[in-house]
Order: sequence, then C-alpha cells, then structure tokens
Amino acid sequence: MGQEHEFDIVIAGGGMVGTSLARLLADIGTGSRPCRIALLDRVAFEPDKTLFHVQPERYDPRVSALTQASKALFSELKVWRYIVDMRQCPYGEMHVWDAEGTGSIQFRAHEVHQPDLGSIVENSVISSALHQGLNEQSNLTYFAPFNLTSVKRDESGTLLIGSEDGSAVRAKLLVAADGANSRIRQLAGFATREWDYGHDAIVTTVQTEKPHRATAWQRFIHTGPLAFLPLAGDKEQRHCSIVWSVVTSEAKRLMGLSGAQFNDALTSAFESKLGTVRCSDKRFRVSLRQRHATEYISDGIVLIGDAAHTMHPLAGQGVNLGFQDVIALSEELYAGLNA
Repeated sequence: MGQEHEFDIVIAGGGMVGTSLARLLADIGTGSRPCRIALLDRVAFEPDKTLFHVQPERYDPRVSALTQASKALFSELKVWRYIVDMRQCPYGEMHVWDAEGTGSIQFRAHEVHQPDLGSIVENSVISSALHQGLNEQSNLTYFAPFNLTSVKRDESGTLLIGSEDGSAVRAKLLVAADGANSRIRQLAGFATREWDYGHDAIVTTVQTEKPHRATAWQRFIHTGPLAFLPLAGDKEQRHCSIVWSVVTSEAKRLMGLSGAQFNDALTSAFESKLGTVRCSDKRFRVSLRQRHATEYISDGIVLIGDAAHTMHPLAGQGVNLGFQDVIALSEELYAGLNA
C-alpha cells in the first residue's frame, strides 16, 4: 500500500467544474482552520500545452457560452480577470431561425438592460484561469496524474479513494466531478436514466467572409441545429466556433468531406448569413447522449457537473448547470459548517 493523505474534502475531476469547486471551497473553513481540500486529476494540467492557442487565429475547438451567472461566479473566484487578460468574446445579440418556415427570434442585451448576454470562452482559457487561481491556495493539494481505481469506506465512515499506483486519499466527503463517464458514479452504484439522441455534434473553428458582429447565431435544420458562436482575438471579427448537430449518418458523411466541400456545405446550411465560410480547422465528432443520475447524493459522495447530468448542446447550458452545482453545493457546505 502506498502513502495515504487525509483531507476534509476530496474532489475527483480536474475539469472546469471540479476546479471551480476546489477554488470556491478553499475559502470555506471548518472551526478555526480552512478546509483541507484535495483535487484529483487523471491527467496532469500542462499550462504550456493549454495556452499555446492564445494567439491570433489559433483557437481551442471546445468553447463554452458562459451565462451572466457563470461570469459572476468567476468574478467571485477572482479568476475572471485572467480570462479577460487571455481571450473572451462577450456577445450582445442572439439570432435564431427555422429552416423549415419563417419563424425567427432575436435576443438583445440592451433590451434586458445588460451589457451582454454572456461570453464565448475557449475551455482551455477557462481551465488556465482556474488553475492560476488554484495556485494561490495553500490549503489545496493537487494530485495528478491520479488514476482512480477504488472507493471504499472504513468503520468510521471515512472514504478511502485509491489510485492504481497504490497511493490513496481519505476524506469524509467525496465530490465526483469526473465527467459524463464518471468512474466514481459507477463504483458507488449510482443509477442513471439515459439514452442516445441519435445525433452527433461536429465542432470546429471557421473563418467567415463577413464579421460576426459579436452575435451568436443558431439555425434549426431538419437534420439538427447549427450554431455559429463568435470568437475574440480577431479585430475583423471573422472567426466563429461552430457546433453542428446532425443525425449520426449525416455526421459521418460530413466528416468525410474535403475541407472545401465541408466549407461549402456549411455555407449552404447557414444560408450564407456570414457570407462564405472561407476556411475551417480540424473537425471533431462527438456522440450525443442524455444521461441523468437518479440521485446526486449517497453516503458522503456527491455528483456534480456531467457526472450528474449531460444533455444536448442545443441550449449551451451543460457547463453552466455544472457551475450552478458548484454554487449550490458550496452554499450547503458553508451553511452546514457554520450552523
């Protein structure tokens, strides 16, 4: 048996939701001392590899549409300033329309007396900012790589979380933020309700003929919705992240097209709203599956983020719901510790 470490709270999963929770809980105390927190990550965070893209015309294909509530959370965590220093695109309008009819709707920030509707931020920018915040916390220990293999409970009720290298961490509370295929959810026996949507999402970064004007766009097509999300870092506003959700057979066909053929197909599907799609980066195809744990809490283990719930990217709310989990759990823990 390798070395064991004792903590108050262990968070498994070093993604955006797990690191947000770790940073927020670092300010919560128990008695006269701050909580001792461990963050377990399967793969070590490497800032050099993550930040390479923060330069003009090189983008992370994975982006998040952060709501005002999520941005407020990052401000509370004192990491929003890092995101602003790197790159984020506040969008003031959203245009949605139907390919099969004349229905359309527009949302404008000024109509609800807000400076913007939200911000499009590359996931690696968010992760980089959060890890900068983690580095400022002396009561937080980061374990990576930590390949979690077991979760057991001793006679006192303390959880023992084991790694394949023989090391382990102990805590009264284990938070599973380890993603849609959560190992902890499986080991702890949480039941789920799930099904395939029969759709895949194609994601990539594109350059368009016309500027995006800090506007998010979404068209509903019979094969699935297509979204163009504006990106920062380009003074001409010609770069967008696209999420094209289509039935699996069509996704496979689109992935097999040449770059020029795909750009033409994308231009046509989007009705040339931003002119022609001039170029596109490497494409990625992601299978879409709905999954919802029937319970989020069981005997000292809590599920948050994608470990608790995943959904269609249509509304762009997946990660924002995860950040709301972070807020709700931290409020409950704070109330319990200060009762």
